[in-house]
Parts: sequence; structure tokens; C-alpha cells
Amino acid sequence: MRQTWRWFGPADEISLEEVRQTGAQGIVSALHHIPTGEVWTAEDIMERKTMIEAVHPLTWDVVESVPVSEAIKTKTGDYKHHYETYRQSLRNLAACGIKVICYNFMPILDWTRTDLHRNLPNGAQAMFFDVYDFAMFDLHLLARDGADADYSDSVRAEAAKRFEAATEGERQGLINNIVAGLPGANERWTLDDVRAQLATYDGISPEQLRGNLIDFLAEVVPTAEELGLRLCCHPDDPPFSLLGLPRIMSNLADYKAVLEAVDSHANGATMCTGSLGIDPDFDPEEFVETLGDRIHFVHLRNTARDGAPEGPRHSFHESEHLGGDTDMVATVRALMNEQSRRKSAGRDDWQIPMRPDHGQSQLADLERRVMPGYPLIGRMRGLAELRGIMAALS
Repeated sequence: MRQTWRWFGPADEISLEEVRQTGAQGIVSALHHIPTGEVWTAEDIMERKTMIEAVHPLTWDVVESVPVSEAIKTKTGDYKHHYETYRQSLRNLAACGIKVICYNFMPILDWTRTDLHRNLPNGAQAMFFDVYDFAMFDLHLLARDGADADYSDSVRAEAAKRFEAATEGERQGLINNIVAGLPGANERWTLDDVRAQLATYDGISPEQLRGNLIDFLAEVVPTAEELGLRLCCHPDDPPFSLLGLPRIMSNLADYKAVLEAVDSHANGATMCTGSLGIDPDFDPEEFVETLGDRIHFVHLRNTARDGAPEGPRHSFHESEHLGGDTDMVATVRALMNEQSRRKSAGRDDWQIPMRPDHGQSQLADLERRVMPGYPLIGRMRGLAELRGIMAALS
């Protein structure tokens, strides 16, 4: 597989020169300074591409992400205008030679964690999602209407206990962790912002949200197909409902429904083993065997479930790449078999770009300010381990 590395642009604490030393071949990046819903101009794209490719042998391989606006997700306000700005951004990316565009359709919040720096027994740190801490946020800090119905008696009792014991600093820290938004983006939600945004989803069912996604794809996929681009949707993270919001890209059945509804090679999947693997029923080999033809990008990371589930939710942490609940060797084997099939069929996109998504902060990472989940050494370790699997299977 094509080994890539997520880089957040000039503001990233990790330099391209350092990325080169990890052995990564390509870069995954985005123009985070451009507000959601506005056009990515060819000039802005080429400026970033030139910056990346000045560091030989790196190339800009994947865009992650051209964000989908809340107006498109809810089909309100300027959503039709946003369809067109998205199409124009795709045209400009194609003109600059970038073919793979990752996006997600998660309402309001992107990946969500309650602790961004949980200390581990070995001295490293990892991101963590705690069901009880999230319930404390939902019930007592956000004080969302109707939240009581989403939690069992035992979860509500534990959440109340933690709320009473927490200091003001601990409460604010939890708020900051949960509403931080997409790493690298300019959007940073306050509690009032979250409440206002939640109101825009009143009455929107999972079926309606999926319909809005399909309508969006029906608008932009023909343009992507004409340009030879490959769009790929990232799964929900975590793959269960938060804040009463619908989740529609959480498992294999969800992906099958959306890919069949807009049946084009340009409409594909980002396979994120960390997000999908939080679900105990996730089978990575089945996912690849079923959707292999439409997997355009892969996040190889691992998560480990902690404790018993609380209804549909599970506490979990970001594990070592080879140490979580997903069998990474079996996953890589399935993906490499899919690559061989594509290569035999003569496809020019036979090589699947992957990146070692997220990582534990360890060693010198602990002394350096980096984007939560995106340390240098922790990800380099993951990339090295994954590279070893690929070499062994080859």
C-alpha cells in the first residue's frame, strides 16, 4: 500500500522534513484555513502542493478533508450553493492533479474523545472515550433536553457522582476536549454553539440524514466521475449516537446502502479500522471482501474497548497499532489481496493509500506540543509496524 502521513499544513508542529524521515511516501493534507462552504481555489491548492512536493520525495496524495457543511447535511439555508462550491473545489483539485478526496458526514462534531492525554501504564499517553464522562458532559454541562432518556439509571447515577466530584477546571477541560472540533480546523464550538447546532437537527431521523447524504452525492459524484476523482466517506467516530444525533456511516450495512444508492466508482469508502473497530461486530476482512472495489483510502489505527458496554456505547482508548481489538495482520492481508486483484485487472488505481492514523504519545512526544492523536514518534512506530506487516506478507 502507499504509505502516507497526515500533515496539517504550515501550522503543523511536525515539519515535512521530519515526515520524510519517517519513511512516508505521500502526504494527506487539507486547506484548513478556508471556511467550510467556500471554494478551494486552484491557487491555494497549488501553493500547498508546491510546499509539500518541495520536500523530495513527498507528494500530496490525498485530501482530508474537503469538509461538508452543516447546511448540506441538514439540507437547509445555502445548501444548493454549497453543492456548487464543492463541485468547483473538486474541479480545482483535479486541475492540480489530486485524485483522492476524503470527507465525512458526521453531524456537528467530528471524532469525539473525553480525554486527549490519558496516561497509560507504560508511561505513554493516548486519547480516551469514557461513556460516563461523556454522559456527565451531556447531562450536566450541556444539559441537553431529552438527554436522560439516552442513558440507563446506572450511567446517570455515575455521571451525577462524577459531576459533583469534578472541579471547575476539570469540568471545563472535559468541555474543551469534547467540543474541540476537527483537528486543524478553525471551527471551535462553545456550549451555546453546540446547543444552537443541535436545534438544527430537531426532527432529522437517521433515514432523513442518509437521504441528505445520498442527495449530496448525487450532486457531486457525477462531477468527480467526469474528472477521474475518487471520493471516500470516513466512518462515524465513534460509531454510535452522541447527543441524540443520528449516525449513518457506522458499519458495513451503512456503507453498502450509500454506495449502492449512488453506484459509481467515484463514490467510495475510507476504511478506518479504529472507528469501525469500536463496534464488536466489525469484521475487517468481510468489509474488504464486500467493498474492496470501492475502498479508496485506509486509516490503519487500532482501538481497544474498555469495560462492559453501556447500551449501544462503549468506552475505548486509542491502542497501539498492533495491540487493539482489530486484527491488523488480517486487515492488511485482505487489503493487499485486493490490491493484487486490482493490479491483475489493469487498474491504474491499484495501490491503496494508507496512513497510520492516530498514535500514542511516547518518548520525546511527551515533551512536545502536537495535535492530540497526531504525535511524531507514536505514529512513526505505527507506520514501522504496519510496514513490517506489509513486507512480511509480500
